[in-house]
Amino acid sequence: MFTGLIQDLGEVISITPNNEGAKLVIKTNKLINEIQIDDSVACNGVCLTATQVNSDSFVAQAVHVTLEKTTIGALKTGSKLNLELALRPIDRLGGHFVQGHVNGRGKLIAVNKKGENFELTFELPEHLMKYMISEGSIAIDGISLTIAKVQGNHVSVSIIPHTWSVTALHTKKVGDLFNIEADMLAKYLENFMNYKKENKSQMTFESLTEQGY
Repeated sequence: MFTGLIQDLGEVISITPNNEGAKLVIKTNKLINEIQIDDSVACNGVCLTATQVNSDSFVAQAVHVTLEKTTIGALKTGSKLNLELALRPIDRLGGHFVQGHVNGRGKLIAVNKKGENFELTFELPEHLMKYMISEGSIAIDGISLTIAKVQGNHVSVSIIPHTWSVTALHTKKVGDLFNIEADMLAKYLENFMNYKKENKSQMTFESLTEQGY
């Protein structure tokens, strides 16, 4: 579990394809002393496990499904990564609950500077729009952000100068793809409501069957 507050801007040192997917070596000067083998690290919003720890980098294995469903498969040597370590029970929850389980990829379609802030607009997959509401939460490349506006399948967020400079956002351009994770509370609520409807329909069918209808 993560909060979406980025702790360091890492860098891909190498990517080695293998039978399981790809092995990534990721540099992080700021977090390396806190990372141990088997720790979970959110890399651009994707939860990966550290399998080896070096003096200034760690190794993580990305499986085939991760490479296919997220932007991890498009990374290159030198790519910047938003990094966050897993939430500890004593930590402040400054963002929102982020699982590191990407639900889809969104495309950056506009960047508008408003004063010192930046307004970014993303085009999202249609199936994710049901989770998007104004003032709601969204994780974009692992960054916890508040939705400023929803229009059609477009979502806009406002980025303050600090977030712009300390994350990989300033390295991106219009047309780039981003990992999107919807608010987990919205997904659980949807499942709860669908579960109730399905069981109610099933109970009604069984009741009619028992009565001979």
